[in-house]
Amino acid sequence: MQISKSQFKARALEYFREVESSGKPIIITDHGNPTLEIRLYSPVEADPKALLKGSVLHYKDPTSPVDDDAWESAQ
Repeated sequence: MQISKSQFKARALEYFREVESSGKPIIITDHGNPTLEIRLYSPVEADPKALLKGSVLHYKDPTSPVDDDAWESAQ
């Protein structure tokens, strides 16, 4: 369902209750363009390893010691 901001403003609580009961999201539009989505909250439990996967792009020399200058700049 899509509604304008002005329609939503006038009946916000009614729309909230509708989303809660039906589970279907509502799209809020501004001058005909979709801008917001009202939907049920569902917590996402992510695996910490999955969150970090791909975060290290380059690891030049993993066995070299860290010098004092590099350690200070990392803090």
